[in-house]
Amino acid sequence: MARGSKASYSSKQKRQASKIEKSVKMRGGKSEDAERIAWATVNKQDGGAKKKKKKASKKKSTKKAGKTATKKASGKKKTSKKSSKKS
Repeated sequence: MARGSKASYSSKQKRQASKIEKSVKMRGGKSEDAERIAWATVNKQDGGAKKKKKKASKKKSTKKAGKTATKKASGKKKTSKKSSKKS
């Protein structure tokens, strides 16, 4: 039997594990092995249990003015080099 509580897994992850477990059993695997393989596969795909994330407050950045000032401060114009042929 798999160790630990599965409460922190999302419903999608639990569904995936049950489908994998059924698949292993249909191919002739033992039920203990099927459960172990199922949860190992879910952990490998998703990196473990997905915990609910809190919504972060949106903050607007005011650094735009600093970036445009540095571009204007250079004061050097780029000139294009065109090859002119005189005939």
